[in-house]
Order: sequence, then structure tokens, then C-alpha cells
Amino acid sequence: MNNPMSIKHFSLFLFFISILTTSYAQQETSSATPKLQSFPLQAVRLQAGPFLNAQQVDMKYIIALNPDRLLAPYRIDAGLPLKAERYGNWENSGLDGHIGGHYLSALALMYASTNNPEMQKRLNYMVSELALCQEKNGDGYVGGIPQGKVFWSRIAKGDLDGSGFGLNNTWVPLYNIHKLFAGLYDAYTVGGNKQALTVLVKLGDWFAGTIQNLNEVQIQKMLQTEHGGMNEVYAELYEITKEKKYLEIAQKISHRAILNPLLAQKDALTGLHANTQIPKVIGFQRIASLTNNQDWANAANFFWENVSSKRSVSFGGNSFREHFNPINDFTPMLESNQGPETCNSYNMLKLTKSLFLSEPKANYIDFYERTLYNHILSSQHPTKGGFVYFTPIRPRHYRVYSQPQEGFWCCVGSGLENHGKYGEMIYAHTDKDLYVNLFMASTVNWKEKGIVLTQNTQFPNTSNSEIILKLTKPQTFTLYVRYPKWVKENAFQVKINGKSFVLNEKPSSFITINRTWKSGDKVSLVFPMETIAETLPDGSSWVSFVHGPIVLAAKTDTTDLKGLFANDSRMGHEASGKLYPLDEAPILVSNSNEYLSKIQPIKNTALQFSMGDALYPSKYQSLTLIPFYQLHDARYMMYFPVMNQEQLAGKIQEMKEKEQLKLALEQKTIDQIALGEQQPEADHHFQGNQSNTGGELGAFWRSTIDWISYDLRNIEQTAKKLRVTVGNENKVREFDIVINGELFKTIQLEAKKSRKPSDIDYELPQALNTKAINIKFVAKNKQSTGAIYSIRLLKE
Repeated sequence: MNNPMSIKHFSLFLFFISILTTSYAQQETSSATPKLQSFPLQAVRLQAGPFLNAQQVDMKYIIALNPDRLLAPYRIDAGLPLKAERYGNWENSGLDGHIGGHYLSALALMYASTNNPEMQKRLNYMVSELALCQEKNGDGYVGGIPQGKVFWSRIAKGDLDGSGFGLNNTWVPLYNIHKLFAGLYDAYTVGGNKQALTVLVKLGDWFAGTIQNLNEVQIQKMLQTEHGGMNEVYAELYEITKEKKYLEIAQKISHRAILNPLLAQKDALTGLHANTQIPKVIGFQRIASLTNNQDWANAANFFWENVSSKRSVSFGGNSFREHFNPINDFTPMLESNQGPETCNSYNMLKLTKSLFLSEPKANYIDFYERTLYNHILSSQHPTKGGFVYFTPIRPRHYRVYSQPQEGFWCCVGSGLENHGKYGEMIYAHTDKDLYVNLFMASTVNWKEKGIVLTQNTQFPNTSNSEIILKLTKPQTFTLYVRYPKWVKENAFQVKINGKSFVLNEKPSSFITINRTWKSGDKVSLVFPMETIAETLPDGSSWVSFVHGPIVLAAKTDTTDLKGLFANDSRMGHEASGKLYPLDEAPILVSNSNEYLSKIQPIKNTALQFSMGDALYPSKYQSLTLIPFYQLHDARYMMYFPVMNQEQLAGKIQEMKEKEQLKLALEQKTIDQIALGEQQPEADHHFQGNQSNTGGELGAFWRSTIDWISYDLRNIEQTAKKLRVTVGNENKVREFDIVINGELFKTIQLEAKKSRKPSDIDYELPQALNTKAINIKFVAKNKQSTGAIYSIRLLKE
């Protein structure tokens, strides 16, 4: 040790050891570092207003569901006798049991928010029944996935044949079981059911054992299939138990194909199935917050910034046909009857909450508020109940709603939860300070500090709120009040006990009020709202109108609202009524933005605006703008095209020609499948072996070197032709088309230099014109069929 070099090397060794020790200590103690927290739902109570009404309507829907029917898939898989038949729709066609997981969360959230004993009773019953199923299975497993034991045994052996939504010909099994993981977590942490933790830990250990022999390549292959937020639930298991193995699993099952581009701050989202990705990012953020991993935190924030600012429309939703559209072209979303999906916003709000609690920036709450009022609140029918899947922005289209005994879509599951947790982000706190994030009539009881804060407001019908404090003793702390983005600079007014409070903050920040507070103190807030016109994120000449944070829309008519309250058909969640031509929709004709001055409030009404002569043709000039969350059971306009007088005739003719071609095809289409897209394939019972997918949004495809099959609907038996859209390749291809089990055609495709897809029509013989038509593509000699883009059944 007398050698100077040895001393130097030893010093360097100690230096690096100190760095590693510090880093490890940061990971171990990060979760204990004091930071911003949301209040438990038990501490917050809503007062009269649209959110309280939505909460109560949701509770009726929850009560209308039969727990034994939701539990039936679990009892089937455990070999226990049924107490009631399982529900239909998605609950008996592959996603069996997924609503049961959501139901646990919904019961826990609603019990915490209302203290309704029926919610607790049902929650305790659900958990105890799941525990019985787990005990019967004997290995920690409990689930409702069809043939679950066979499926999971294949996974444990590394036998993986998967795609975006199908894993070993099972519909998103990891996504399915994630709902149970999340439901058990909520039952314990929110609903206070201790048995739920026992079931959750056993289930977590079972899954850990199932994947323990899979290598990294196999794990990542498995994660190509939609899997919800499995990494998030393992991070949460770690937070509860402090067992490092769960954190290691959370990191292990984080999907690198999504994480790596985000780590590089690269946008690679276009064309991806939107709601498959958002829960993964929630998991990335959760892991980052528990490990102080700034790179993963930055990745999650980059994703949030991209989706919230470049991919979301005015009401906060994102995607069309469930996929992220190009950031520079929102035309496909404008034309589609499958607009943003409610589940996407449910998950974006979860991510937003997590990001805000890590770093309390007001812009997170600006987005949260916009999405909460305009998408989440609007996604439930305000009197009859029922949840919306797609919210189209297509001019003069509409939405459809679920019914308690009929529809069991993913957005029913998240919908059950949405309206029971409105209290989660109205307020937040550190160890001593309190945040007012949202202007919502409510009371928060901070028992630990002896502080009760009541917020009296009729917002958004009025632009003011009064905060009243009740304290057991005077206390010094900071009250942070959000200065929203939608309030102009220097327009926000604050008075404390009637005296003006001078503030220097700007929009999209927090007003800081530090003082010694006493019981009875009143803080009066005035936040003037203005009406603005917002273009689509791609900057195209379509605008929506927003008053403060409230998106406005116009009811156009109530004609042809096909399936307004959906039945249990596979595609009941889609508003499949007639598509009205875009060229016949209302148009804002203006040489500048002067049309905005014509949007005027209607006297003696709250949040209603006339549009005057801003619209063309004149028959639309009586349209009234109202909050979108109040607009139900009707066709509507949310986005209006804008053009000047010189453009009018030419633009309308251009739109008309384009619409005629599309609508003509739609009118003679009986059923269609866009291959390679998750929901269309799932809705048509995709099955197959050794297949592959690819392409881009609007042009996805599937190929196989073995076989793939689908079921098409032909209820009225009017199909005359089968149209198959295939890709062209520079080689000859040959494969069979089998219909209803019989060879229909052997297809021989010539080699072509052009890569443009081709439509091929085949006459259907009467013998094959059945109500359900099974189409199977069979490869020859393990040679690929090449890309198959779509299948259509056509009338004469």
C-alpha cells in the first residue's frame, strides 16, 4: 500500500463504491422522500353538480350488474359450479372475466367516494369468491381466460405465437389478467379489503413463476401482445411489500420496443394501437418514481407531451380506429365513425396524475381538466347511464351507449371506474401545503392537519369559486391555486376575507398564498372565461369552439341513430348509422377569423351560444353551441370546416366527389375486416397460426405461412361478392381461400413491380351465402401468402 499507484487506485475504488452506494440508497429511499400526494377518495366529497350526478348514475349501473355473472368465468376456469350464467358479448367471446377486474376497481373507488355500504358488501363478496377460485386452482392462479390453464402452461414452456392482440389464439390474455391485478390492488389500497392483498400476492408470485424460465427475447416477444399495465402492477406490488423481486419483474416486463424510442426522445407512435401503449408508459413512469430513474421519467414525459399536444383533439381524446394517427394529417379521424376511444383518455389521465405528483406543473392539470370535462364526463349518459366507446369528430355523426346487461366492452370496464373517482385530483398536498387543482364543488377533509376546505362553485356555469377553510387551530401553510391556461394574463382575481390579494403569476401556473390561516377564512376566486377557436393539431382549416376549458358543440338532428343504446352484438359499440356526406355539413365561411366575433352568448342561459350568420348554408344558422358534455342522443358538430367565399364552390365540389366514392362503397358493403388492426380482427374472431402483421395506419396487413381465418356477418344473406385486397410483390404467390370449410378458390398472384395493393373480386355462389361466412386463407408449402389488407362482403 506504500506504492503511490496502489493508493491512487484504492482511492478511485472507494470513490466508485461511494457512487454505487449512493445510487443504491437513492433507489431504496426514493419512495420515502416527501413529495406531493393526492388525497384519498375517502377525504373528498362532491357537492351538487354534473360530477356528483355522474357519480350517482354510475353507481346505479354498478348495482345493476350481477356479481355472480361477472364471477362465472373465474368459477368455470377453477372447475367450480356456477351460481349464475356468465354475461355475453365480450365476456363470453374471448375476454371472459375482464369486466370482473374492472368491477373490483369500480366498487373500491365508489365505496371510497361515497361510503355506500352496498359497494363494500359487493367488494368483499367479489374478493372472497376470487379467493375460493384461487384456492381451488391450488397454485396461486385465478383468472377467467378461456382454457386458462392450458394457455398459461404453453407460455411457461416458451411456446409463443403472438401478434398485437392475439397470443396463442387467445384474445389479449395479459391485458385481461392485468384488469384483475389492478382490481385487487384497488380493492386493497382504495377499498381497504385486506384479503385482496393476499390474493394479489399469490397471483403475482404465480405469474412470476410462469415466466421465470423465459429469456429476454421470449419476454419481449410476449410483450408484443397488448398487456395493459402489467409493469405498473408489479411496481405497485413492490411499493406495498418492499420485495425487490417485484420491482425486478416490473423492469423485466417493460416493453423495450416502446421504451427505447422514448428514451431517445423519438416519436415512433404513428400507426400503433393507442391504448396498448399508454398503460406501458404509466408503468415506465411508476418505475421511474420508485427508482429515481430520470431517463425513464423523461421518456414518460416525452410520450405525454407528444400525445397531449400533437395527437389529442380539443376534447382531450386521441386516436381513430384505436390507432395513433399521423401528427400532420387528422383527415382520417375527421372522416371516421370510430373517433377517440374513452379508454385512451382514462389511461392518459392516470399518466397525467402520476406525472403531476412527481412534478406539480400546472400544464398537467390544464390537460387533465380539459379531458375530464369534455371526454370522461361526456362518455356516460347523464340520466340513463351507459358508456361510450368511440367519440367521433366526424361532422353530423353520433355516439352509442352500453346497457348494463348487454355491452361489456373495454370502455364499459374503464367507464365503471371513471365516474367513481372524480375526487382524486381536485386537491393535492405535501406534508404541509395544499393544492387546489380543479374548480369543482366539493369538500376535502385533511384529518391529519385538522383542516377542512370547502369549495363552493357552480363552475363552469359561472366563472368564480369561493373557498372556505375550517381549522382546529391557526396554521401557517401555503395554499396553491391553479391559474389555468385559459384565463388571460392579469385577469385572475383573488380576495382573502374580502381583501384583494396581489398576484404575479401567469397563466398555466400556481398562485402561491402563504399565510397563517384561521378557521373561517374565505378565499374568493374570479377567473373570466373566453370563447376561442381551436384548429386541429395538424393546423388544417377545421375549428372547434372552447369556452374556458369547456368544448362546445352543436346538436344538428336526431335522425337514424342506429343502435343508440347498443345490444350485445360484437360491434354494438360502433355508431353504425348512416354516414352523412361531409360536403353537406355546416361550413364557416369567412375571409379571416371574423366568424369568432359572431359566436355570442345567449341571454339568460348558461354556456349557450348562437352562431348567427357565420354558417353556410343558411339552414344551419339556427344552430346553438352548448357544452359537449351536455349533448346526448343526437348527431352533432364539434369541428367545423372553415373556408372563404372564393374557395366555397370548389371545395364543396371536391368534398362531394370524394364522399360519393367512399359512400358508394360503404352502401354496398355488408361487412368488412381491416386485417392487422386489433379491434376489427378481434370482432371477426381471428384465428391463425404462424402469421405476421405490418403496414401503416389505414394500410395494415396480415400474412401467414400456415393459415388465418375470420368470421364475417351476412345476416340478411345478400352477399354477392367477396373482395380481397392484397399486396403486390415481385414474386409469384399461391394460396387457397376456404369458405365455410370448403375450398373456394386457389389464388395465384403474379409477380408485379408495383407495390400498390390490388382489389380482387370473386362471385359468391348461393350455397355459400350464409348468415355467417368463415373465410380461411391457407398457405401452400409454407410459402407466405403475402400481405392481405382487407376483406369485404359486397351486395349486388
